[in-house]
Amino acid sequence: MANEEDVRGTKSARSELSRRGIDLTQADIRVMHGVCYIRGALRGDRAANIPDLKAEVEKIAKILRTKAEIKDVIIDVIYRS
Repeated sequence: MANEEDVRGTKSARSELSRRGIDLTQADIRVMHGVCYIRGALRGDRAANIPDLKAEVEKIAKILRTKAEIKDVIIDVIYRS
């Protein structure tokens, strides 16, 4: 049974990444025990025109760490252009 806070954290993380123009089709985003894991491959949406994807994801990680249901963020991704 999934922890309700982890479910909220996962939805929040996915929403934040999508809102910023990150394509999540090849990524796995999960919050487990308050830790957000971002794994897989990330790329920017064509319309988003993100000049530095890695810097953008780091910025999003800082934002996620401020949310009550997320204690830490682990990024293990391949950045694709």
